[in-house]
Amino acid sequence: MIFKQYKKYQEIINYLVIGVLTTIVSLAIYYALVYTILNPENTWELQIANIVSWIGSVLFAYITNRKFVFQSKSREVTKEFTSFVGSRLLTLFADMLLMFFGVSIFHFNDKIIKLLSQMIVIVANYILSKCFVFKKKK
Repeated sequence: MIFKQYKKYQEIINYLVIGVLTTIVSLAIYYALVYTILNPENTWELQIANIVSWIGSVLFAYITNRKFVFQSKSREVTKEFTSFVGSRLLTLFADMLLMFFGVSIFHFNDKIIKLLSQMIVIVANYILSKCFVFKKKK
């Protein structure tokens, strides 16, 4: 019974698991940077930490989404990866705006804003991946 339900919702369940793992990768990189070498109170350093965490999480997300979530068999890996990165750039800019306004303008805690931002980004990334990047050919 559980296996049958899993098979029915396999893609979304796997996406959520990978999304959580990707978020952990992103947050781990971000926190490692702001607790060691970068100052989140400096607007530029905050964004550098954000971008570096994004790069690490995008690489992790592409590999895991391709293999475990969307089970892509496409031989056009370069095109697929480019689309994936392009869609992730859109959500990076959204993430950067949320961090800028939340932390630099409204002075909320950067760790909390980063966590909230990641929740929004996960949903947006699934929609973009499903509809544009790993779209199954008919």
